[in-house]
Amino acid sequence: MSSVYSKKKPGTDLRAEYQKFIGKKMLFLISLIFGIVLLAGYAATRGSADICVLDVYTTIIARFLPGHFETTWFSDTIVWGLRLHRILLAIVGGIGLAIAGAVMQGILKNPLASPFTLGIASAAGFGAALAIVLGAGFVGGEYLIIFNAFIFTLLASLSVYGLAKYKGITPETMILAGIAIMYLFSAMTSFLQYVGQAEQVQEVVFWMMGSLGRSSWDKVWVVTAVIAACFPYLLLKSWDINALGAGDETAKSLGVDVEKTRVICMVLVSLITASVICFTGTIGFIGLVAPHITRMVIGGDHRFLLPASALVGGLLLLAADTVARTIMAPVILPVGIMTSFLGVPFFVYLFMRRKKQFW
Repeated sequence: MSSVYSKKKPGTDLRAEYQKFIGKKMLFLISLIFGIVLLAGYAATRGSADICVLDVYTTIIARFLPGHFETTWFSDTIVWGLRLHRILLAIVGGIGLAIAGAVMQGILKNPLASPFTLGIASAAGFGAALAIVLGAGFVGGEYLIIFNAFIFTLLASLSVYGLAKYKGITPETMILAGIAIMYLFSAMTSFLQYVGQAEQVQEVVFWMMGSLGRSSWDKVWVVTAVIAACFPYLLLKSWDINALGAGDETAKSLGVDVEKTRVICMVLVSLITASVICFTGTIGFIGLVAPHITRMVIGGDHRFLLPASALVGGLLLLAADTVARTIMAPVILPVGIMTSFLGVPFFVYLFMRRKKQFW
């Protein structure tokens, strides 16, 4: 009789396995947060001015607790005035691009989907080139390039939606429409480079390489606000995105409004992408590789994939910018070059090492 009562209740093992399953994912998320904090502290020490990691953290904390921590004017100027907003823009920019890539890959069921393969980045490049070469845009002054890139990014998204709507909003039609838009805006950008002056062409090329050198606190707050407004809805729809991965018919049978979910998610990720690249220029690869790296580690459940991809993206872009600032100091390389140099080998390593199917 004792052996009968000593048996575990049905489902106990399953519950324990699920808790272990969730625990591993939460541990990965916490590890990424610590990694970003540590890398941010190290990145703030790299530059022509010599400052140690302890001084960096002390300077940051002293701004919020002035009575308990003391810092120098020099450290405060270097950290808060020069370096910290660039570091934070790298983090939130990487977060935004990675979220956009993860959502696009989920709703389109395509591992190659990203803001760049769907023409969004090409549209931003054309908007910037239009402002640089012809001085034409929707606003004037210092915000001409930024606003042009933002508006044309949204126009590209609406064009993709319009073309896909004409033939039915399916993953195939949206991808084909995105490719068409990408080539269209790339051709128009090439034409502007052909007719532009040498200095103008150089500026266009530099903008399209991507850079965080134009960072400011205002830009950090704008990007953060857009992500904070859009991400909760995307996370709320993570179950629907999971269902879309099983096919449109399966998702419909589970009660998902497939077309509405796909369109709203596309609009939100386009808004996030526009808010990032209008300030940084076109930074490729983050939106493509960050979700793949995350999927290899924790699987394809978008409840965890979206926040983890965001953190991986922030970590990747911050690492790339730190290397870009220091590897050939005092020359600062475009961060878009470094994202590919750092990301591709790491992605290939993970892909070759793991034999499991992740998609």
